[in-house]
Amino acid sequence: VQLQASGGGLVQAGGSLRLSCVASGSIFSINAMGWYRQALGKQRELVAAITSEGTTNYADSVKGRFTISRDNAKNTVYLQMDNLKPEDTAVYYCYADIRSNSGLYYTTRRYWGQGTLVTVSS
Repeated sequence: VQLQASGGGLVQAGGSLRLSCVASGSIFSINAMGWYRQALGKQRELVAAITSEGTTNYADSVKGRFTISRDNAKNTVYLQMDNLKPEDTAVYYCYADIRSNSGLYYTTRRYWGQGTLVTVSS
């Protein structure tokens, strides 16, 4: 199983970016998906999460500006980021809680994408 994130880049304050993360490989089902971020010198923090039923959760700092969504048919999670601020600058990591069949058993574990850099200039 692999997660591939994309969509990061450089944007001016007030601008928008859309991150995507697609899961591939031996996947039986995907539970929660989401995004964390880590700014330089800071701890990794949860940005947004979404369950398989579509229930969402956001960090207070991004509520009203970021929107998480998913396409279950494509095993993909998105993060639409609007009205970006310099303090949103960070490496963004996607994750997915994936259930897969490893022979005789079904196992569920969290997989991580490789990280995509978002830089917001003032």
